[in-house]
Amino acid sequence: MHQVARADIDWKALREDFPILRQQIRGHPLIYFDNAATSQKPRRVLDALRHYYEHENANVHRGLHELSLRATEAYENARQRVASYLGAASADEIVFTRGTTESINLVAQAWGGKFLRDGDVILLTEMEHHSNLVPWQLLAEGTGARLRFVPVRDDGSLALEQLPSLLTPEVKLFAFTHISNSLGTINPVAELCRKARAVGALSLVDAAQSAGHLPINVRELGCDFLAFSGHKMCAPTGIGALYGRAEILDSLPPWHGGGEMIVSVTLEKSAFKKAPHRFEAGTPNIAGAIGLAAAIDYIEGIGRPAIFEHDAHLAGYAAERLAELPGMRMLGPSGQRGALVGFVMDAAHPHDLTTFADQYGLAMRGGHHCNQPLMRRFGVTGTTRASFYFYNTKAEIDRMIEILRAAVRFFS
Repeated sequence: MHQVARADIDWKALREDFPILRQQIRGHPLIYFDNAATSQKPRRVLDALRHYYEHENANVHRGLHELSLRATEAYENARQRVASYLGAASADEIVFTRGTTESINLVAQAWGGKFLRDGDVILLTEMEHHSNLVPWQLLAEGTGARLRFVPVRDDGSLALEQLPSLLTPEVKLFAFTHISNSLGTINPVAELCRKARAVGALSLVDAAQSAGHLPINVRELGCDFLAFSGHKMCAPTGIGALYGRAEILDSLPPWHGGGEMIVSVTLEKSAFKKAPHRFEAGTPNIAGAIGLAAAIDYIEGIGRPAIFEHDAHLAGYAAERLAELPGMRMLGPSGQRGALVGFVMDAAHPHDLTTFADQYGLAMRGGHHCNQPLMRRFGVTGTTRASFYFYNTKAEIDRMIEILRAAVRFFS
């Protein structure tokens, strides 16, 4: 059974913080169930962006005038805010990036380019998003390293009983998702990090689907790297972060070259700043970092445990209601799951189903969700995905069921 959501938070009132949710689509109230792709932004974040551009807009670190000092303070305060949000030991362990994809590519190229050798192994899982697969494929091609994969069971969980034969001393990095963006599976991150450490491997956590939904403490998890995107947790697009343990970041060479990341430059050679600034060449996304800090403040004002409870309640309720529909196949765990449900219906292809739903103001996503190997594992070309956040309601799920019933009648 699904969990019971907390009654001491006025979730309906929180919806008023999101101006975009008030609109109608094709004459119907917007139901936004595409939160796994990107979340909506509260007024607090929009106001923070506007305030920066109207009152503090200047480049950071290099200027000595008042606006630059203000912008630099806000930018570095945002770094500290992210560090606190993740439980990092220091703000120096936080590198601002464009998001999860760029963070993983940074590790693949900076860490992998320096430390990986022919014959080394990178361990992944069959449920990885392309962002946590393609960078390692490229790295393996360039270094001679090999990829291994933890299989996914029929119920959407990882076949962890196979880890002893997969997570061997040849493995230099174990990279895996926290919450599957197609299945909703919540992986046992701390356990996986501990097992990686036991064989001398580093661990990388893709927290794109978890950072805005549940509490994360990188020191308690024991991970070496963790990546997330701001736009999936109420922040602007184009901003995210990479957490890396200080001693590891300090051992890595620069990734991009340019301004901001240098101490001195001659025509022949350059000396570089310490982490994290050595990884942030050029003018950063200053407004994005400030917006991310505002989003964190907003989320923490609600409380991540409460958000997780609310999201789990919605996902469980959606799974129960979807099971009522004819020709329904849901992917992922039957028990607790992340804030999404992926499904296939006999009535229509996922693309046709999501197009039909859009005519009634229901925004879902149909396709392979950047999970093509996982889709093949389950014998489908794609799924329809409904993904939720704290501003969604059970009434919206009930409306989704009505629309899907209409789709069954229409396509039949």
